[in-house]
Amino acid sequence: MSSAVVTYSKMIKLSHSIFAMPFALAAAWLASRQVEVTLLQIVWIVLCMITARSSAMGFNRIVDRDIDAANPRTASREIPSGQISVGAAWGFTLGSAALFVLFSGLLGTTTLWLSPVAIGVVWGYSLMKRFTAFCHLWLGMSLALAPTAVWIALTDGYGAVPALLSLAVATWVAGFDILYATQDQAFDAENGLHSIPAALGIRGALGVSAVLHVVTMGALAALPAAIALGPAYWVGFVVIGAVLAYEHAIVKPDDLSRIDKAFFDLNGYVSLAFLVFVLLA
Repeated sequence: MSSAVVTYSKMIKLSHSIFAMPFALAAAWLASRQVEVTLLQIVWIVLCMITARSSAMGFNRIVDRDIDAANPRTASREIPSGQISVGAAWGFTLGSAALFVLFSGLLGTTTLWLSPVAIGVVWGYSLMKRFTAFCHLWLGMSLALAPTAVWIALTDGYGAVPALLSLAVATWVAGFDILYATQDQAFDAENGLHSIPAALGIRGALGVSAVLHVVTMGALAALPAAIALGPAYWVGFVVIGAVLAYEHAIVKPDDLSRIDKAFFDLNGYVSLAFLVFVLLA
């Protein structure tokens, strides 16, 4: 049982939940300034985040299994290596989607009706690389659903705060996904897969990533105009800017050896720093 949990956790890269979850919780904290937010609602939000992401990652691993098997970097993943069967992966993926719909319904009627749309968006990313180099933006949009969905669930409305949070998340995620995709630039180009690195080369991709992260910082800078935030927020803003700048400094066109550090470690710091300093603000 425990080994199966570990295997499925690896398949969906459970540790990567650190990217979107803090932004969802930050959105809930900011929404609590306008409406009462209960602990039970936070529990449903966390469970929605986990199940939606699990379903999306399961779908990704299923539809990409042949691509993963052909790529030396990903051939050892759980489905191509035979650790998890395609049927079992489908069961996990559909079960996670069903639980997401259930938890969405427990949050409210609006989120219940919108839950299939959310599943469609997060599943859609896995197909985009077959059609467009803008697949990174689709991934960003998928994760950017988190603060928007939380805001709608808690306030039954929308506004500048969730819009700016979602813009920040979308461009931040798209930017670091482009960095991560530089590892597969040659493989993607040779196999007809679309990505910014395959379309523009490594140097061009790094430039696009940097521009997207400038937009991220712009969205974060605009947030206090939409909702009052204290000096601590600006400390966090500087920290996030410094981390993103360092991320781009250590990834060079002729040296991609630190991609893993830039992708996971540094971006984990970004999301956690945002949550911590929003709570303090």
